[in-house]
Amino acid sequence: MEPGDLKQMKLYQNPDRVFGSLRHVGIDPDGPLTVADLAAFDQYHYFGAEAVREAIDTLALSADHHVLDVGAGLGGPARMMAQEAGSSVTAIELQTDLFEISQLLTEKCGLTGRVTHLNGDVLEQDFSTHGFDAAVSWLVFLHIADREKLFTVLHDALKPGGRFYFEDYYARGVLTDAEKETLAKDVYCHYLPTLDRYVADLEQAGFVDIETVDMTPAWIPFVRTRRDDFKAKLDANAEAMGPETAQAQAAFFDTVAGLFDGGNLGGVRLTGRKP
Repeated sequence: MEPGDLKQMKLYQNPDRVFGSLRHVGIDPDGPLTVADLAAFDQYHYFGAEAVREAIDTLALSADHHVLDVGAGLGGPARMMAQEAGSSVTAIELQTDLFEISQLLTEKCGLTGRVTHLNGDVLEQDFSTHGFDAAVSWLVFLHIADREKLFTVLHDALKPGGRFYFEDYYARGVLTDAEKETLAKDVYCHYLPTLDRYVADLEQAGFVDIETVDMTPAWIPFVRTRRDDFKAKLDANAEAMGPETAQAQAAFFDTVAGLFDGGNLGGVRLTGRKP
């Protein structure tokens, strides 16, 4: 996977729209910022800050913990874990533009001492000497087909007893050819396992005590509402982020809602630990 490939996914296009969105609501992006200022704009996953706080509570994160955030995007979850739990966070992001913006936003929030940003492919990292207490990721692994290598890297990254918290897509039903094509072309998802296969791959990597929560019933109304709200405010969104970007976002939100409405795409939260 190359960083440019991910730009097929309209969600990742023009990430500096975050600055226009801040200005649109009266926040000066050129001055100091807070995690609260950014919370509505710097998280691409479902339920935003609420989902991050769920991870903080589930993992019982504290200032004693060092967390690996895989596919950190604009750094919203990393900053929230650092701010609200006091944890040290290493946030790795493949796309250089997102990485650069995330570094800048972290500096503006005064959190460079707690959040370390890395630009690179997680599959090419050797985290085996880091001894992370926890690993987290939200809606990123759907882009990574090589689950064997991914889960081996993450298993090696955790210290014994280290825990993980992942949210991701899975194949809830048999995907149609059209759905597979849409996932590959518009979501950059070329491989989607069943939930049983997902758990088996984690077990094969050495993880234990794996638990799953089917997020599909919560995510379906979320993606529908996200689409409808964005379209209802399309003029305001175009003013904030530019007409072309707003149209692209609207199209992407419509695509994702359609995939979930098909009944074959599911969402899952997975937790577990390294023995």
